[in-house]
Amino acid sequence: MIKRVTFSVALSALLIIFSCKDKKEEKEETAIYPVTSAVKMDTVVTKDYVAQIQSLKNIEIRAQEKGFLEKIFVDEGQFVQAGQTLFRIMPQIYQAELMKAQAEVEQAKIELQNSSTLASNNIVSKNERAMSKAKLDAANAEAKLAQIHLNFTTIKAPFSGYINRIPLKLGSLIAEGDLLTSLSDNTGIYAYFNVSEPEYLNYQTHSAERENSQVSLLMANGELLPVKGTIANIEGEFDNETGNIAFRAKFPNPNQLLRNGETGKVQMTVSLKNALIIPQKATYEIQDQIYVFVVDKNGKVSSKNIKVAYSLPDTYVVSKGLTENDKFLLEGVQKVKDDQKVKTKFQDPKKVLSSLRLQAN
Repeated sequence: MIKRVTFSVALSALLIIFSCKDKKEEKEETAIYPVTSAVKMDTVVTKDYVAQIQSLKNIEIRAQEKGFLEKIFVDEGQFVQAGQTLFRIMPQIYQAELMKAQAEVEQAKIELQNSSTLASNNIVSKNERAMSKAKLDAANAEAKLAQIHLNFTTIKAPFSGYINRIPLKLGSLIAEGDLLTSLSDNTGIYAYFNVSEPEYLNYQTHSAERENSQVSLLMANGELLPVKGTIANIEGEFDNETGNIAFRAKFPNPNQLLRNGETGKVQMTVSLKNALIIPQKATYEIQDQIYVFVVDKNGKVSSKNIKVAYSLPDTYVVSKGLTENDKFLLEGVQKVKDDQKVKTKFQDPKKVLSSLRLQAN
């Protein structure tokens, strides 16, 4: 009796399982998948370019005379005003040279005065007076040169800015040309970034369609600089190795937040003509390759690799692998496989895109 009951229960369970499986297969077979096609339209995209940030002015300050570093008037990271004294190299030798040159000037003046008196009385020739005058001019030149050498022992800031690293310490022996520090004017910054040849051509040929040349700067912490910049310059030639050309954007630098040597990303608006746009949700990814399931007229699906040129919110701009006439699955890409036949319902691509966060003209 017990065996009959057990057999009956097992049979019932099998019937339920097969019944559920049949219903599931029937449901899958009768599922209707929405399909759509790409939309060709004009749009604008914002592209990020890795940028190297440089100060408006950044210079190396080097010694113009040799000697011992006698005094350091500033500290690393300090803000200094134009004309402020930064360093002093031992000036005693140059002071002595100046004094010697000044004494030679006085001597030459006396000689010129004596030769002028003698020449006026026809005791010496006028050439003697001319020689004395030339000697005085040479002495004056030597004195000026000595004064310049002495001035070089005091190093002053050529413009206002921030002092950077000071590699040499007090008392160091300085040779002519040794690096003392560098100075950065951070009131504004330049952001240098590389642009490909096609993007450069689009930028130049569609200049009339741009309202302005303003760009944004995404800082290293992921925040946008609160002010916008402008494209200030484009280099004269392409890099043969990379095929890129360098753009230079100029930004104000509120509170002098950014410093020379930082990195960021310049965000530039790019105009696209007749761009082919599809929803991102219609795609799937395998090993960094993006695919869609194209549906033929018989309802058979097949995977197709596509090339994405730009990524917009919820959409892709496709540059290769798809045409405006191709129909592809809008949803259910994870439920089907190649060569499977499905029932579909076409959805107007413009209505599909209008429900997404598309930035387009």
